[in-house]
Amino acid sequence: MKFLTYFLSRTLTFILIIFIGVTLVFFLPRLMPTDPVEIMLNNIQANSSTMDADSVAQMREVLTQNFGLGGNLWDQYTAFMRRAVLTQDFGPSLSMYPTLVTELIGKALPWTMGLMLTSTIIAWVIGNIIGLLAGFRKNKLLSKILESASIVLYPLPYYVFALTLIMLFAYIIPIFPLATNVMGMPWSWEYIKNLLYNSFLPALSLILIDTGWWVLSMKTISSDITEEDYIIFAKLKGLSKNKIMWNYLAPNAMLPQVTALALRIGTVFSGAMIVEILFSYPGIGMLIYNSVLQSDYNMIVGTITISILAVSITTYVIDLAYPLLDPRIRLR
Repeated sequence: MKFLTYFLSRTLTFILIIFIGVTLVFFLPRLMPTDPVEIMLNNIQANSSTMDADSVAQMREVLTQNFGLGGNLWDQYTAFMRRAVLTQDFGPSLSMYPTLVTELIGKALPWTMGLMLTSTIIAWVIGNIIGLLAGFRKNKLLSKILESASIVLYPLPYYVFALTLIMLFAYIIPIFPLATNVMGMPWSWEYIKNLLYNSFLPALSLILIDTGWWVLSMKTISSDITEEDYIIFAKLKGLSKNKIMWNYLAPNAMLPQVTALALRIGTVFSGAMIVEILFSYPGIGMLIYNSVLQSDYNMIVGTITISILAVSITTYVIDLAYPLLDPRIRLR
């Protein structure tokens, strides 16, 4: 009965978040001063001098329907909710008409997922190990050095660090390429080597900055837990420091870090926009940037909606799984 109540409350919260988020996505672009239909017509007329008034009117009607702008606001809203949530059909892209938004997102998503998931998980693992050591063995010189390095790295914006890496390793010492350019047959050995080579600097800029945050957060959590009675009792009992750290301290300190990791994984669907722009990386972040520049109405709506759904679903899953990780919640 307790779990059923927990499940229903989390499910209701999940549905409410999606409803509010997608509703905001629907209304915010409609507050923009640009009209995607008129932009499209202007582009067509600029490249064709033979269109008469009737052709323009017919084209306007077709584009209005394609962009989901037909009917009154309520009709647009209900149609949008049905398409966005149930089928993820966002219509054609304005800037790459008539290619569908979902097709473009499908091409860009693996790039972002590969870069962001890899860098996030590597930073999470390294940062938590260092933070655990720094929190449990806070008086060791190595722990203090690693903590100081994290304090220096964490406040740096990742795009500043990315620019520094570009200047060092693409201009001064040209080891890595300035822009992403992967060659070879997809998933051949040459392709994989090129992919890793081109992704190294963008991934490094994200890993180093993210590691700083994970180190500091884990260090704070583990430092607090070392003062708990069961840790003190384990020390008095004569258990080895390694056993106390890995068997007693780590499982309890990891609980909030697992939640934070789940939230971060949800956000990888939006990509690291500035890093992708700096390295010309063909991911979701670059797609969002280009769609804003070109007032690509459907693309903006599609990418943001998918990001909202990804974060909401990830949070919902970890909420349901959390009682399995933390018996204190299960007992409540």
